[in-house]
Amino acid sequence: MGIIVEHVSKRFDDFQAVDQVSLEIKTGSLVALLGPSGSGKSTLLRLISGLEMPDSGRILLTGQDATYKSVQERNIGFVFQHYALFKHLTVRKNIAFGLEISKAPKAKIKARVEELLELVQLGGLGDRYPSQLSGGQRQRVALARALAVEPKVLLLDEPFGALDAKVRKDLRVWLRRLHDEVHVTTVFVTHDQEEAMEVSDEIVVMNQGKVEQVGTPAEIYDHPASAFVMSFIGPVNVLSSSSKIFANSFESPHPEVFVRPQDVVIELEPGESTVPARVDRIIHLGWEVQAELALDDGQIVMANLTRDRYDQIKIQPQQRVYVRPREAKAFPIFYSI
Repeated sequence: MGIIVEHVSKRFDDFQAVDQVSLEIKTGSLVALLGPSGSGKSTLLRLISGLEMPDSGRILLTGQDATYKSVQERNIGFVFQHYALFKHLTVRKNIAFGLEISKAPKAKIKARVEELLELVQLGGLGDRYPSQLSGGQRQRVALARALAVEPKVLLLDEPFGALDAKVRKDLRVWLRRLHDEVHVTTVFVTHDQEEAMEVSDEIVVMNQGKVEQVGTPAEIYDHPASAFVMSFIGPVNVLSSSSKIFANSFESPHPEVFVRPQDVVIELEPGESTVPARVDRIIHLGWEVQAELALDDGQIVMANLTRDRYDQIKIQPQQRVYVRPREAKAFPIFYSI
């Protein structure tokens, strides 16, 4: 067993941070808690860690009821966004800290620290101080320190949020490889959809203190359970269901219809299911091209084209084109984000 959360709630004064959340995280998996600010993801992580106590419900770690156990009793490794390294200690001493507190044998501490330095690709930097490292290197030290005590569960709270985009991208790849080596049950909080999609085995999408959907990245993206999930995971066009673009291809009793930009097909000639549109803007994104289109009814539609498709049709601003949705989805209720 990994982590089981059963009907857990947590309120801070008048704010319901977590509301009757139930969740199961498999042993050895890497799971992302994803949602906007205020969705309850960080509070849920703190409840799992023991930094907060629930108002109701219970939490089981590796089959044991840990609801009211202290942080120390839970055998959890915790990594914060801002590293929380000891500035006056070397990298080696930072990693060894938890083992020294638990009075592990010196030989074991030395061997474990050297093993972790190699694991996090910091071999040869053990005698440096945190101030002598880059942000990405410091976060690796923080991860090594959390892993040193061989925790049953590793919790990461926005671990890459303080880093620039290039370093975050590199560390995401590194974290996935690290997890595949150590197989510690890992839960990390993020508001970055791309980060969650790239790194995790499963994503838990949270909104207003509740779990909206749990699934693999592919399941969450391809089969969203609600309007909120579809609008939060990846770009989407939200159009009126009465729009002529759906007249021949999609009928919905709901007022809004959701279409991914890559599912908007652009043609140069009118077809049976197309409607006319004007190209307002072309945005070059390197690996793809985005077109901003204005329908005759005034609605704006974003369409993503591969470079090959763009080179083939060579559309330009103010050009008249014809569009149709390849696929669309509708939901009973739309939650704005």
